[in-house]
Amino acid sequence: MKLVTFRQSFERASEARAGVLLPYGVVDLQAALPLVFEDMQDTHLDMLRLLEGGDEGLGLDAANEIVNAVMEQIGGAVDVVQDDGDPDSVDLAGAMSIGGAELLLPRSAVKLLAPLPRPRSLRDFFAFEQHVANTRPKGRAIPPFWYKQPVFYFGNHQAIIGPDQPLLLPHTEQLDYELEVACVIGREGRDIDPSEVWDYIAGFMIMNDFSARDLQKEEMSVGMGPAKGKDFATALGPMLVTPDELEDYITNDGTNFQLDMVARVNGRTYSQGNLDTMHYGWGQLIAQASRDATLYPGDVIGSGTVGSGCILELTPEAVGGWLEPDDIIELEVTGLGILKNRIVYST
Repeated sequence: MKLVTFRQSFERASEARAGVLLPYGVVDLQAALPLVFEDMQDTHLDMLRLLEGGDEGLGLDAANEIVNAVMEQIGGAVDVVQDDGDPDSVDLAGAMSIGGAELLLPRSAVKLLAPLPRPRSLRDFFAFEQHVANTRPKGRAIPPFWYKQPVFYFGNHQAIIGPDQPLLLPHTEQLDYELEVACVIGREGRDIDPSEVWDYIAGFMIMNDFSARDLQKEEMSVGMGPAKGKDFATALGPMLVTPDELEDYITNDGTNFQLDMVARVNGRTYSQGNLDTMHYGWGQLIAQASRDATLYPGDVIGSGTVGSGCILELTPEAVGGWLEPDDIIELEVTGLGILKNRIVYST
């Protein structure tokens, strides 16, 4: 499944809810909930509540069951038109209702938000050897401890932005993007065995770990951080893709996926890499994150930046400078879509 958080243009942000993205529309899981759970007609179903499951028996299996119930009710009678925003795609001709409830909405009628607008937590690892090497001071080797176990920092899980959401320019002269993939935990666990990792991952999404390099360098010079250098925003989206959707790309050892990763600024390609170049697999990352600590549904685990996946590595001299207002940053990953954000002046 391709899970999304969305709202319609006339709705408030507080009305955002979970859905499933189809090739021609979005299933409104909240509106369709009574098809499977008859006593939950007035339930607000956001992504976190879906993942947590709770006593109601929600979760990814329930989402799949709801989608199947919608399609059974519709009976395959779907009218589509050419998608004005994408000539290679189609869109629903209009919302499809059952019993007065709009269960299936045109893609053009919804605004996608970050799949998980308010994660429980945000851990970002440092898992790509090339990125680590390229960001070290000239002549300094990668610390031996990095090869002993994966390391991460905690990000600001309350500063999440989604696809097409503007990024307010922070107080920095060295704004950078970072090309990453993140997974979302779908099941509570502690001291998780790496071999059991796929039982705990709800899905994957693109992550842009925006960084203020000048602030980051200053605060880390005293042995702390990153803090304010990354505190202002992290972009997630556009959708949360369940692992089964990526089976065609799984690596031979079953620990990762071969997904092409590309970053573009104003339409110009800056960075190219592949997710399978991670030094550590997802099982190792989650085992480390859960060592002596409990992970919960809705926790986000970032891969870290792919090699050459930021301006710091490429050097601002080579690409024409750091990010500036009106720049449009697009991160594209095979199977996970395109995450686009524009830099705007702070008000």
